Amino acid sequence: MFQWCGSRTGCYLLTCPVMDYLWTPWRYAYVSTTEKAAGCIFCDAPKENDDAKVHIVHRGQHCFVILNAFPYTPGHVMVVPYEHLDELQKLPGEAANEMMALSQRMETVLRELYHPDGINLGMNIGKAAGAGIAGHIHMHVLPRWVADANFVSVVGETRVLPETLEVTWERMRQAIAK
Repeated sequence: MFQWCGSRTGCYLLTCPVMDYLWTPWRYAYVSTTEKAAGCIFCDAPKENDDAKVHIVHRGQHCFVILNAFPYTPGHVMVVPYEHLDELQKLPGEAANEMMALSQRMETVLRELYHPDGINLGMNIGKAAGAGIAGHIHMHVLPRWVADANFVSVVGETRVLPETLEVTWERMRQAIAK
């Protein structure tokens, strides 16, 4: 039940005999490098005048909706408060209400545009929880399909997306305006 982890310093991992493990080193590479970027992308994006350039799909009073630049699936958006906050408990009630209302709206839009088998909705608050941008809370809303984590993603370390971010942005922008 011990597995050599390949470290030069030597270590062993205790593995569970009834569970399969899929290692995703590309995710660690992304998460471990995000802090090196200067500033906050979620604070900087709304300052741009060109929503298409920064992939902002919708601007609300307290929050905005933006495409994920590294999507798990087509249509992967994030609902982000304008205020730079690192914990959900710090978010004022009005912004929290708008965040949930926009998440509901995006669920509707994603179901209409992509016809998924399900929707993932969630937050990763803090680096240890998997947040790529840990200092600014945001809600992920993304469509999912049965078996959408396939061989190419898991073994080939490559995501196959059927449309560009620009096409996704245009489709989402039109749908949310209805």
